[in-house]
Amino acid sequence: MIKSFRHKGLEAFFLTGSKAGIKPSHELKLRRQLRRLDESVAPTDMNLPGWKLHALAGSMVGHYSVWVNGNWRLTFAFEGQDAVLVDYQDYH
Repeated sequence: MIKSFRHKGLEAFFLTGSKAGIKPSHELKLRRQLRRLDESVAPTDMNLPGWKLHALAGSMVGHYSVWVNGNWRLTFAFEGQDAVLVDYQDYH
């Protein structure tokens, strides 16, 4: 279950469907990824073909990333079986 977001636009998109704050071309993929993340109990549950799941390093140790499109990623961490600190960012 997703417990917390860093990106308020992404949180609004998840809770209400509002597309303010996300790229419109990312809507369908983000919807699938957030649904899967909400159902996930471990980072490896996000390891689907084409999503390029990987652990992050440096200041993001303990966080994971999946590819949305181009340089855009959905990043998150887990506390127990809950996803936390969910973010949507262009970090490259």
